Amino acid sequence: MRFCVFFLLFLLPLLASCAERKVYIVYFGEHSGQKALHEIEAYHHSYLLSVKASEEGARDSLLYSYKHSINGFAAVLSPHEAAKLSEMDEVVSVFPSQRKKHTLHTTRSWEFVGLENGLVREQLKKQKKTGNSLEKARYGDQIIVGMVDNGVWPESKSFSDEGMGPIPKSWKGICQTGVAFNSSHCNRKLIGARYYLKGYESDNGPLNTTTDYRSPRDKDGHGTHTASTVAGRRVHNVSALGYAPGTASGGAPLARLAIYKVCWPIPGQTKVKGNTCYEEDMLAAIDDAIADGVHVLSISIGTSKPFTYAEDGIAIGALHATKNNIVVACSAGNSGPAPSTLSNPAPWIITVGASSVDRAFVTPLVLGNGMKLMGQSVTPYKLKKKMYPLVFAADVLVPGVPKNNTAANCNFGSLDPKKVKGKIVLCLRGGIALRIEKGIEVKRAGGIGFILGNTPENGFDLPADPHLLPATAVSSEDATKIRNYIKSTKKPMATIIPGQTVLHAKPAPFMASFTSRGPNTIDPNILKPDITGPGLNILAAWSEGSSPTRSELDPRVVKYNIFSGTSMSCPHVAAAVALLKALHPNWSSAAIRSALMTTAGLVNNIGKPITDSSGNPANPFQYGSGHFRPTKAADPGLVYDTTYTDYLLYLCNIGVKSLYSSFKCPKVSPSSNNLNYPSLQISKLKHKVTVTRTATNVGSARSIYFSSIKSPVGFSVRVEPSILYFNHVGQKKSFNITVEARNPKASKKNDTEEYAFGWYTWNDGIHNVRSPMAVSLA
Repeated sequence: MRFCVFFLLFLLPLLASCAERKVYIVYFGEHSGQKALHEIEAYHHSYLLSVKASEEGARDSLLYSYKHSINGFAAVLSPHEAAKLSEMDEVVSVFPSQRKKHTLHTTRSWEFVGLENGLVREQLKKQKKTGNSLEKARYGDQIIVGMVDNGVWPESKSFSDEGMGPIPKSWKGICQTGVAFNSSHCNRKLIGARYYLKGYESDNGPLNTTTDYRSPRDKDGHGTHTASTVAGRRVHNVSALGYAPGTASGGAPLARLAIYKVCWPIPGQTKVKGNTCYEEDMLAAIDDAIADGVHVLSISIGTSKPFTYAEDGIAIGALHATKNNIVVACSAGNSGPAPSTLSNPAPWIITVGASSVDRAFVTPLVLGNGMKLMGQSVTPYKLKKKMYPLVFAADVLVPGVPKNNTAANCNFGSLDPKKVKGKIVLCLRGGIALRIEKGIEVKRAGGIGFILGNTPENGFDLPADPHLLPATAVSSEDATKIRNYIKSTKKPMATIIPGQTVLHAKPAPFMASFTSRGPNTIDPNILKPDITGPGLNILAAWSEGSSPTRSELDPRVVKYNIFSGTSMSCPHVAAAVALLKALHPNWSSAAIRSALMTTAGLVNNIGKPITDSSGNPANPFQYGSGHFRPTKAADPGLVYDTTYTDYLLYLCNIGVKSLYSSFKCPKVSPSSNNLNYPSLQISKLKHKVTVTRTATNVGSARSIYFSSIKSPVGFSVRVEPSILYFNHVGQKKSFNITVEARNPKASKKNDTEEYAFGWYTWNDGIHNVRSPMAVSLA
């Protein structure tokens, strides 16, 4: 008995140690010298061996050895082993892997932003030698865009290589084979593909192959959608369930695509809940992408909260990419409309918010009193031309379901078939069930139709979902009108009129309610997001291994689908980057970001300032510099360039003692708001501060730029000198911006730190180089 007790006491610490083991990323910075790949792996193995009990234990614990640009490894470690490694001199940081959940983060969108038919046609006609036309970018030909996502459906016509030239000589990647994916699925358009599972499987066990393919093939739809948005070929006569008919095209239709599948189904959850992506898998993908020779990385992945740069795998990988002059665009996230919710805030990343286009899928709702409300939907199902009984979800609950603040959310099993059968049901957004799932619950209970009512937070932001029954989505204001009508009569009635695609909808763009907002919580002196692009109800290619709703209860298969999220806006900007990269091959990644930001638009199609989804004025914490305009960005006049060393000095200043062990921080480094960024944010200003910016001339050789300022309310702003003279292309001129509080003793309006916004602009009569400002008082 004593032996048993002793054995258990001996075993408990071992069991606890096993239970605590998780994947850690051990990061050394950059590679020094020209070590062979096997030498790098042996070097990493030696560190593991120093904390493991045996050679076998060290070997079995290693998941990835990052050998190309990123120097580090991912391994299963105990907290004690991770702590020992972090104390070693050569190790820059050791941090646990963070699971990154996909934040769902076209035909019309490219026309809406100015890339009209003449600019997106793919005929490679001889280009004019003068002017900065995006046609000279040859629609992105020879530019390679890496998609870090959840795979691709290679048979889509959007990925045809018909008429395309040879694969760029700079490409060094592979076409990794796997289940339902072989080398024949790669071509001159889809030039490479890889997949990464080690991190996912170390946490969840072997992949459930009924939910996804063990290969680069997409069984979800998200990855196919984003890839075709960037670089899909022109495909005529497409639609999504009959909606948005026309010609589908990516923004850079002749760019090449490299697929890096890192996201997989959430174990025990339906596809509707999204995917999960592991940091160690993403780092391996980015490391390979750098070595493969991509020019642009599009990453529509984020977290619900950002991590410090030293613990953020995407930020670390993107910094290495930037060193290799690869432009990285990332989604800001879908955690809006609350403030301080954005992810991917590193200044070497283009952080993209989401806004609307001028297309609507109008599906009217007619009430029994004659009132007609304009909702939206892309459901193909239709009601007969008659009125049906109308009920509110909270009034038709199964006995025993509590009538609390989620009673109207149509959560699973909440509706009583006896009270719902043959009726149209109004459900409100929120609760456990997702939008599609609410419609499925109405259908389960025998409902004939479904109304999705916005909450005040969603405003007029109407998602066009492909529901499994006749349905429409209405604004918060209209949802209130419906509820009031139901209360006003003993026999409320309604019908849903079949939807239609409507172009030139106004106002557009407006900011999507879901787009994550600033201020930046990692560094409040860097304004984020950087820019916004189309992300609401976007049409693009889809996986035929999935359904349009991604629900297992949905038997439909589509080639194209309508989807929303910053995941959709990010590839729009990545496509613009590809075009600019082709047009200006010698520009740095920072110059390209600057061109996009300083030329972005601030007004909608009725000539008014861009608003949020409720019609209130939007601000730079929602749209950054504004709505992207690729044709304007082709010729920005001036750019704010930033070097790789500038980023390392920036990291020194914010207390990250460089993400590279070989870089020695100076005793005094520039303040973070002195980073040569195309925007300016000053947090907790006490009296006044002066920052410096340097503009590089990329326009006319001889030019004179005059400054103008729209000061944030409560502050004065002065730019010196107020005139910049340039006499050759590439010339740099520095200027100072002094921001002073008019009343430094004024208190903040609330506890969430009230910011005021303004702009400073340079103009030469042709170019308008505009930068946003955000300032708060201490």
